[in-house]
Amino acid sequence: MSETLNLHKFENLSPFQIKDELIKLAKKESRATTLPYLNAGRGNPNWIATKAREAFFLLGQFAMTEAQRDRYEAQVGLAGMPQGPGCYDRLKAYCAASEEQTTPPGAETLIAAVDFAIQKFKFDPDAFVLELTDGIVGDHYPMPDRCLVHNETIVHEYLMWAMCAGNRPKAKFDLFPVEGGTAAMCYIFKSLKNQRLLNAGDTIALGTPIFTPYLEMPVLEDYSLNVVDVSSKEEEHFQLTDEDLETLAEPKVKALFLVNPGNPSAVAISPEALKRLVDFVKTRRPDLIILTDDVYGTFVPNFESVMGHLPENTIGVYSYSKYFGCTGWRLGTIVIAQNNIFDKMIAEAPAETKALVEARYETLSPNPAEMKFIDRIVADSRDVALNHTAGLSLPQQVMMTLFSLVEMMDEDKAYQAFCRSILDHRFTELVEGLGIEVPDNPYFDKYYGIIDFEFWLRKYVGQEVVEWIKENVHPLDISFKLAQDHGIVLLNGSGFDAPNWSARVSFANLDDSAYRQIGRAVRSVAIGYVQAYRASKGMPIHG
Repeated sequence: MSETLNLHKFENLSPFQIKDELIKLAKKESRATTLPYLNAGRGNPNWIATKAREAFFLLGQFAMTEAQRDRYEAQVGLAGMPQGPGCYDRLKAYCAASEEQTTPPGAETLIAAVDFAIQKFKFDPDAFVLELTDGIVGDHYPMPDRCLVHNETIVHEYLMWAMCAGNRPKAKFDLFPVEGGTAAMCYIFKSLKNQRLLNAGDTIALGTPIFTPYLEMPVLEDYSLNVVDVSSKEEEHFQLTDEDLETLAEPKVKALFLVNPGNPSAVAISPEALKRLVDFVKTRRPDLIILTDDVYGTFVPNFESVMGHLPENTIGVYSYSKYFGCTGWRLGTIVIAQNNIFDKMIAEAPAETKALVEARYETLSPNPAEMKFIDRIVADSRDVALNHTAGLSLPQQVMMTLFSLVEMMDEDKAYQAFCRSILDHRFTELVEGLGIEVPDNPYFDKYYGIIDFEFWLRKYVGQEVVEWIKENVHPLDISFKLAQDHGIVLLNGSGFDAPNWSARVSFANLDDSAYRQIGRAVRSVAIGYVQAYRASKGMPIHG
């Protein structure tokens, strides 16, 4: 049925825009038949982490009692602000269950998390609880604007587990909590430009396939960057090879942007490939800027981020969204080592460039030359003039604190194991529906998957069929056929710089039973192409 559509008109659209058309077609097919509508095009998980949320909402109730202790005008609904002295003891009393009352949901988690943090990080109890209560009621601008003091210590430790469990670096990092990974991308791009670390006409390398915005943002008029691909292929288990790294040897390539584990490949960089990259940077490109987006790292055992191995070169991006099921909370962070090449590059820039850049921040500091790169990102996030109101909202930072503490308290990593088991089961259902065999890959997070028609048809049917499809089938036909004929939404792989005749499936957002159905539908589309090939050659269709 997709033959009736002019697929060429969609070629330049982002897959997330094409998705809207696919949704309309899939819903129409679902209404007209008994087929279920299945949208596996989004990465929003269909689970949430409950313990930290229960603690958060109880903390909010306690914080209101703290505000009312300061001042309370019940008749008009007005209260004061939470105060520090004695607040830790009051929180313990609030959470304690009396003999007549049941402990409110979250009480055990909340007080355990607070005590865990106080003991582990040697916090002053009242100072820490005041940060939580004042933060959760949101009665102040963020102060410090970059990150709350206790929150930074806690999130730093969480990230060392989440991102560097297999290789904890000695380096210390500064953090800037932001409104999800998407805000991190926007702020980083803007600041790299503002510091003249990347200029119009410069070249960057992208580790493809990659999350679509990394393909689309560099070429915007705002940045006007040239892009070269460092492609990892399914045949190479989505790993960077020595040949791939040679692309980075050219001095004109100023930066390498990675998503690790990949989106949509869902494969993390292996220790062997990581060693190749580290050796390459240290011996041949110590000036290379690296941005690594590691949002899916928690789904890979003992995940090792590039920032743990090359902290001086790396800007890290992490989002809580997928692991904790909190995309609506908009919780992310930018991570930069305190000792880094960015500060050095800024300091060693030509005098004319330094003068231009420093003039941008002269209203913020009597000596703007001393401002660290990450503090410049904070200022740029509010166009400098609004720096005094910069920073992630305090309730959001409190939620980050609690998510991080609850995860660190889970010594058996039961939550992590269960999340992985969900994805593993769904992946197995899809593969069995497809009727193929997929070798085990310890670096595959199974959050997404690329169904590469070219790769699998070549393996099971032969190169001649693949060549015929490439000559006679539009790459978008796969996604449109699935929507029109099966009521299923999968994003086109080409939109991520994955192989043209491929589709991305999310294993996160549908019930387990849906994935076997998706596998069967994809198999049906593939069989249809093979039958069309046979018919074109005068061969028996079912031969």
